[in-house]
Amino acid sequence: MTRGVAVVGFGQTHHKSRNTECNGQELISIAVRRALESAELTMKDIDAIIVGNMDHFESINNVDMWSVDGSGGYMKPIMKVTTGGTTGSAIGHAGFYHAASGLFDTVLVIGWEQNSESDTTAAISTCFDPITEREFTAGAIGPLAAQYTAYMNKYGATEEDAALVSVRDHNNAALYNPYAHLRQMVTVEDVMKSAYVSYPIKLLDMCPRSDGAGAVIFASEQRARKIVEKPAWVLGVGDCHILVHLADGIGLANLPSLEIAARQAYKMAGITDPFRQFDVAELYIPASTAGVTWMEALGLCGEGKGPDLIRSGQTDMGGKLPINPSGGVLATNPIGATGLLRIGEAALQVMGKAEKKQVPGARVALATGFGGCFWSDVTVLSSMTHLD
Repeated sequence: MTRGVAVVGFGQTHHKSRNTECNGQELISIAVRRALESAELTMKDIDAIIVGNMDHFESINNVDMWSVDGSGGYMKPIMKVTTGGTTGSAIGHAGFYHAASGLFDTVLVIGWEQNSESDTTAAISTCFDPITEREFTAGAIGPLAAQYTAYMNKYGATEEDAALVSVRDHNNAALYNPYAHLRQMVTVEDVMKSAYVSYPIKLLDMCPRSDGAGAVIFASEQRARKIVEKPAWVLGVGDCHILVHLADGIGLANLPSLEIAARQAYKMAGITDPFRQFDVAELYIPASTAGVTWMEALGLCGEGKGPDLIRSGQTDMGGKLPINPSGGVLATNPIGATGLLRIGEAALQVMGKAEKKQVPGARVALATGFGGCFWSDVTVLSSMTHLD
């Protein structure tokens, strides 16, 4: 990395299960316009664009060209990035690296999805080995269910522990996030009574599919200081895409790719005590069960201590480390944008612009992405250019 980079703008659509008022380009345009307005910039100030979605879901080739009417990218360098469920965080990292490299000063990053126009299950099923995997893992739910079953057997976690994560995230969305897709208050009893989709995961444990878009603006250090008074500095990033097929092997009781990506990002940022040093986290939790099992991969608790951390209430609003003030993925999941929303929401926190979602005094934030064959991305953002 040759120079500092910060997030200076973030915008998103209002997310819903089916957006009949907008086509894909219009969703993108809304997010872009809101990001530009948040930074008081125009498209003339943008040097390059990164765009990404799960393009096979909408059956659109060359989305970088197809989306120009919405992105405003006419006669500008545009790159498309697609990495499965991690697309949103991967495009964020691509935007960061573009600005850090010195090639561009201001980079607009766009993630979007119009899931209502796609057949997600059919598309995902073709990604798995037809002999060893398709019947069991044709989608995200099967592997996540297997992982939590293994974790429960090894560490004594319960379905109620996962329900606490569901309650936290759903209620945060309902109380604090007007952009969220699902805005409903739930109780542990509601979660436990909801129908099983794949034991031990129930309907209220699982994320939705959403129509929506998000846009984040990255700027070089010199440029960022001129754009906003309090940029969100990117202190560290980490990526780990280690499997081609799920049958290649995963640590069922944990998430090795997340642990590796976190280690990379923490080393780059100078994070040595994650639970103490982070003030807030926006985590890609596709099922509430992952909100229990993946805490140790991020170094937020010791081995097998995820249930204790969740039960303690320390990850709730007002706790030591609030997780997903926005409601996270359990409330909103426009797949190509989902990881980017985590970066944008984390940036708002350290910029002091999160409004009702704001964690008081937040200076250092964690954002993660998840997808593919248990792939992971990690981003560390801060109001400071370096940690003390």
